[in-house]
Amino acid sequence: MGLEEIIPAIALTAVLLLVLPNFIETNFRKKTFFRNLGIWGIIVLILVVILYFIF
Repeated sequence: MGLEEIIPAIALTAVLLLVLPNFIETNFRKKTFFRNLGIWGIIVLILVVILYFIF
């Protein structure tokens, strides 16, 4: 793994660490939390599939 793979992984992890506490706080009710988590999961899955076919 070169720096072109490590640096984006570190950046994404840092963004996740910054966003996750507020995401959990605002979605404390289980129904809302799982709905929003599902939406984000679908978005990430679509991005991964698109990027897989591009590269």
